Amino acid sequence: MNTTNTMSEKRVRVRFAPSPTGGLHMGGVRTALFNYLFAKKHNGDFILRIEDTDQTRYVKGAEDYIIEALKWCGIEPNEGVGFGDGPYAPYRQSERKNTGIYMKYAQKLIEAGGAYYAFDTEEELEEMRKRLEAAKVVSPQYNHITRMNMRNSLTLSHDEVQKLLDSGVPYVIRLKVPRNEEIRFYDIIRGWIVVNSSTIDDKVLLKSDGMPTYHLAHIVDDIEMKITHVIRGEEWLPSAPAHVLTYKYLGLENQMPQLAHLPLILKPDGKGKLSKRDTSGLPMFPLNWHDERTGESYIGYRESGFFPEAFINMLALLGWNPGNNQEILSKEEMIQLFSLEKVHKAGAKFDPEKTKWFNQQYLRKKDKLELAKLLEPILKENNITADLEYTAKVCELMKEKAHFVKEIWEFGKYMFVEPDKYDEKVIQKKWNPDSQKQIQEIKTLLQNIEPFEADNIHHALDNFSKEKGKIDYQLIRTLLTGVSSGPSLVHIMEILGKSKTLKRLETALEKLAVTQN
Repeated sequence: MNTTNTMSEKRVRVRFAPSPTGGLHMGGVRTALFNYLFAKKHNGDFILRIEDTDQTRYVKGAEDYIIEALKWCGIEPNEGVGFGDGPYAPYRQSERKNTGIYMKYAQKLIEAGGAYYAFDTEEELEEMRKRLEAAKVVSPQYNHITRMNMRNSLTLSHDEVQKLLDSGVPYVIRLKVPRNEEIRFYDIIRGWIVVNSSTIDDKVLLKSDGMPTYHLAHIVDDIEMKITHVIRGEEWLPSAPAHVLTYKYLGLENQMPQLAHLPLILKPDGKGKLSKRDTSGLPMFPLNWHDERTGESYIGYRESGFFPEAFINMLALLGWNPGNNQEILSKEEMIQLFSLEKVHKAGAKFDPEKTKWFNQQYLRKKDKLELAKLLEPILKENNITADLEYTAKVCELMKEKAHFVKEIWEFGKYMFVEPDKYDEKVIQKKWNPDSQKQIQEIKTLLQNIEPFEADNIHHALDNFSKEKGKIDYQLIRTLLTGVSSGPSLVHIMEILGKSKTLKRLETALEKLAVTQN
């Protein structure tokens, strides 16, 4: 199916429609991202709609969390909850219920013969399930077979139904799925899909409290909000045939959005859907999340030190291929290259090491002053006061090795604090009268270097080595920093400056002399 013509005829409108039943995990963020990229690619609208029809599962704070997460990721809707009312407000389904819009569509379905009233009590439904289980039915369902033995408007007379309605007996409205009919629909990612209706249950469309279920509410809202494409997770694929039927019964097949079901995000080994236990210590949520129901708290990507642009770059490539070998993509490049036809059907494996690699690449691209400002709070936490320009030089020196800003402090602590101990293995192996004498000579050499810059230091040490024998650079590094490895030694010296470099060497000589004695 060619989607280009359809998109040129009407403005593209997509929606991200999460339920406020918990923290928005990375799979949900990816769904939002793909909707955002598709809308921006086609100069369309990206809407945030809150699907809070199941009030029993509502979690306080979840809606605010969703909004904050989208803002941090930089994938902000241009319309919807928290982002400004457009022409189709309200955008919370609980508020839309009061307009009577869902009941109106449910009644249309009943009048068209596509839905019916069901008055079954919980006890009657449980009894039906037990009967089916006793008959060895693998998946007990309320469907085209079982409904004929239940209390609904298909088995009761018109007068009986009207009497029950007039007397206020609780009821639900169910979709009337035909017995043996092929349901065909096109998925932009997966192609044509054909499902036999005998495998589909009569889904509840309107609950007894008057609140619609997802199966009715999202269809009504998509129609009313003129949604052109529904881009959602693979888990909704089994429900899609029932949604196709609903549009058909409403006589609105021509208004049905084009569907695209995104692949699952899989565990690192590819065996099963990714869960909080499978991320190898990396977060599952974009921001810190506290679950009031369980009392559990989860750290977020933001609080773990990830850059939002690295996070969404990683997510974008979980299931989508831009069609080239490019891995580092700005948001603008993603928008330009994005296509639903390039989204894979198969699940995408989450790679924890690759996720950290993405952050490392973005850290390396940061300006040293920007990194210095990001490092300042960490320095303050450790009671370190440093000149911003000095910190910037340290950041430039250390950033190649670091995946996160906090690692610049962890790896380069010695650039701010003089070492109080030295790598024992190096000292035991290399500290002796000869090496002590060489350090003294190198101190004198360093004293006379002007200006005290990396190139000059390197040249002087190189000449010394040629004239007086090989220099033990690892030992010098250990005396200056306390550790035996790290970035360029001459650049460490330059940043520390002549005074600190000489002082540290002198301190090390004094400490080790005491140790030897």
